[in-house]
Amino acid sequence: MNSPIKPQLNRLHKYTYREYQHYPNDGFRHEIIDGDHYMSPAPSTKHQTVSGNLFVQLHTQIRSTKRGSVFAAPTDVELADHDIVQPDLVVVMDAQKDIITTKKIFGVPNLVVEILSPSNPDHDRVLKFEMFARVGVPEYWIVDAESEILEQWILDDVVYRSLGQHHGTFQAHSLQDVTIQLDSVWA
Repeated sequence: MNSPIKPQLNRLHKYTYREYQHYPNDGFRHEIIDGDHYMSPAPSTKHQTVSGNLFVQLHTQIRSTKRGSVFAAPTDVELADHDIVQPDLVVVMDAQKDIITTKKIFGVPNLVVEILSPSNPDHDRVLKFEMFARVGVPEYWIVDAESEILEQWILDDVVYRSLGQHHGTFQAHSLQDVTIQLDSVWA
């Protein structure tokens, strides 16, 4: 369950990366969205299988062709002062590789992929969806491993526009020449 952890004494305080660095390495995923702290348990094995299979396809087409980098969670992504997340997968193409530091990604990646948690899908569908649009992430994939559907969203000015729900093969929009075979992702 993703739940905000808010300070008891000062509810107006917005957390930053400075506080985030001191969160414990306790097996939970810690994130800050609009200054609020969220924590979720480790993902399921199905979640990890889908994440790994997507990672392999993205890595094979992007990293092995020396066009960019693909990162899997846990990788810190500081999008703004009060928005620090650990997406399931993150793609940064070489044209903006300067946002990759030794500790984190500091800036907006080309693609973010989130695999829904059955216990709290609104965390990715609403909270992160709005945040990724607000900070300017060009392409966002929401993966429903249970239903075996991948939703593809692209940023159109400041609002996400759907490129559809995919079950089979599809093309990434913001990543040149990247094709995903979903049949092998669900296995």
